[in-house]
Amino acid sequence: MQQVTPPDANDTRLTAAHSGKPPRAERPKADPAPSRWAYRLHRLWLTPVFRKLVRVGVPFALALIVGTLYLSDGDRRAAIQLFIAEVRDEIHNRPEFMVKLMAIDGASTETSEDIREILPVDFPVSSFDIDLEEMRQEVLALSAVKEVSLRIRNGGVLQVDVSERQPVALWRNAEGLDLIDAEGVMLAPVETRAVRPDLPLIAGRGAQSRVGEALALFAAARPLKDRVRGLVRVGNRRWDVVLDRGQRIMLPEADPVPALERVIALSNAQDMLARDLVAVDMRLSRRPTIRMNKEAVENWWKIREISVGNN
Repeated sequence: MQQVTPPDANDTRLTAAHSGKPPRAERPKADPAPSRWAYRLHRLWLTPVFRKLVRVGVPFALALIVGTLYLSDGDRRAAIQLFIAEVRDEIHNRPEFMVKLMAIDGASTETSEDIREILPVDFPVSSFDIDLEEMRQEVLALSAVKEVSLRIRNGGVLQVDVSERQPVALWRNAEGLDLIDAEGVMLAPVETRAVRPDLPLIAGRGAQSRVGEALALFAAARPLKDRVRGLVRVGNRRWDVVLDRGQRIMLPEADPVPALERVIALSNAQDMLARDLVAVDMRLSRRPTIRMNKEAVENWWKIREISVGNN
């Protein structure tokens, strides 16, 4: 048998040298680690701010630059503005957005005429050109209007719902007679008392600011309603109840209603107001005072002299 001898190490080195390739043990290995710039770029990309800047900021900046360059031309800007105006007018003037008439509910004839006068709307008009809040404030400026709401109904109708102030009394002042509501707002002047005989009459400076108190006094004076002519505010501090025959009930500043009820109770018990009195002074509730007229005083003195002489 023929024996196979292993190759000699020297023969292996000679073969490698003859082929021109370095021995396997002497080849340099590839470094798997990234380069320094690749590492830095990778770390930078992991930051949220940088990613958002690249994804959002860069496109936005490019779009801004392109838009600025495009709009730097004046003719282009004018053309764009004209196009936008035409589109807007076309939308505004569509039939479904047009308001053709105005309807007013809850107002008297005079108030309705005043509202139409202060709201000179040229119908038809686009609903986009109507400022409802501004119109509402103009209507509220009318003294006869307490509350108002405006809306545009289907069919192109401007609906105005009005809540009018209701007169509760007549106020006599330096200028004449005025209708006032429960809040003391002057509604309209009247020529004479006979225009509204159903309303109570108050007079004096500051009387319009105490309408609630005056109405409470009129309610308390209901047993004397056929004799009550009105209330007078004295010194803007207290009330006088004016009766027929020139009589007055002078009420205190505080709690005038109980004082008036006390006078009415005395009158019912002793017919006090049926006598020759000029005034019943209740300004001092603990010491009511009665003031008699001149003839009654003279008769009283005569009766007194006669009684003294007889004694």
